[in-house]
Amino acid sequence: MIARIHLRNFKCFESQSINMRSLTLLAGLNGMGKSSLLQALLLIRQSYLDGLLPKTGLELNGSLVKMGTAQEVLYEDAQSDEFEIGLEWDDAARVQFILQYHREADVLRMADQKLPDSTFAKVPFNDDFHYLQAERIGPRTTNAVSDYQVREHRQIGTTGEFCQHFLHVYGSESVGHDSLLHEESEAKDLRSQVRAWLQEISPGTELRLKMHSEMDLVNLRYSFVSGEQRSNWYRSTSVGFGITYVLPILVAVLSSRTDSIVLVENPEAHLHPRGQVRLAELLARAAGSGIQVIVETHSDHVLNGIRVAVHGGILDPDAVAIHYFDRVEEEGRVHAVVESPVLDRDGRLDRWPDGFFDEWDKSLERLLGPREQ
Repeated sequence: MIARIHLRNFKCFESQSINMRSLTLLAGLNGMGKSSLLQALLLIRQSYLDGLLPKTGLELNGSLVKMGTAQEVLYEDAQSDEFEIGLEWDDAARVQFILQYHREADVLRMADQKLPDSTFAKVPFNDDFHYLQAERIGPRTTNAVSDYQVREHRQIGTTGEFCQHFLHVYGSESVGHDSLLHEESEAKDLRSQVRAWLQEISPGTELRLKMHSEMDLVNLRYSFVSGEQRSNWYRSTSVGFGITYVLPILVAVLSSRTDSIVLVENPEAHLHPRGQVRLAELLARAAGSGIQVIVETHSDHVLNGIRVAVHGGILDPDAVAIHYFDRVEEEGRVHAVVESPVLDRDGRLDRWPDGFFDEWDKSLERLLGPREQ
C-alpha cells in the first residue's frame, strides 16, 4: 500500500507530503489540486509502462494522463528547474523521481540517480492497478474487446471501455474477499456479485452479456424485475447513464486482489444519493479487505457513506484519510494547502474546514434567514 506521496515543484505544489491510507478521499473546489495529486501517480505509471522510466524521463501525454508541456508541469514559482515525485510504501520502501526541466527543449529528463529495480514490482507499476477517470464511457449498443488489456493485463480501461469484455472473461471467477460478498446473493462468482451490488444502485436490475467474437464486440442488455414481473431486455442506450457509469467501478472493486489499488474519479456521477451511499459502503469494504482505494469526489453522500461504514464497524477510522484541497494567498503568492480532518470511531469528523462539504448548511442558513426584499 502507498503510505505517502511527496510532491515538490509539481504543478500547484511547491512542497507537499500527503498521507495515504487504505481508503483515501480527496475533496475540494475545482482547480485546487486534487487532480494534480492523481496526475503525479498516473504520470509515473504511464512513463514506466511506456518504457521511459527509470532512465529517460516522463511521458507527459499518454493513455492515462495528458499533461501538456513540460513548462505546465513545473510549479510556476519554482526557485529551481528541478521537481520531484516521491512515493513511500507501508513496508518503508521509498523512491524519489527527480527530474530536470530543460527550458530550451521544454522537456523533463531524469536527474542522475539510482532507482532500485524492486520499486517497479510494486503497485502502481504492475497490473494490480485500476484507474477509472471521471469521463467514463457512457451507454453504447456494443463495446470493444481487447484480449491484450483484459486477458494479458486484467485491465478494464480508464473509461471502463473493456468492462463488459472483462466481465465476460472473468465472470465465473470467485470474488476473492468474503467481506465484499453481498448478503442477498449466495453465489460468489464475479458476475453474480456485480449483479447483486448493481441492484443496490438500481433495484431489480439484471444484466446479460452477449459476445460477438467475429466482430470483436460485446453487447450488454438490462432487464428490470419487480416481484413476479420482469421487463423486456433493453439495450444500454435505453437505460439511464448511472447504471453504465457505475458498472466499471463494481467490476474493478470486486475483481481486485489484495494489495491492488483502485483509483476512481467522481464515483457519484449520474447516481441517486442512495446509490452513492451504498457504493461508498462497497468502497469501504474493499479498503478493509486489503485493497487500497483512492477516491476523488464532490459528493457529501460518498463522504457520509464512508462515515456510516466506519460507524458500523466495516472499516477502522485509522484506515481512512480525508484531504481537503484549497488555495491561499500569502505575501503576494498563491499556493495550494491541504487540510486533513480526522474521523473517530463513530464516524464523526474532528473539524469541518470552510468550504468542505458545507454548502447544504450554508443554503439552509439562507433559507431560514429573512427573505431579501
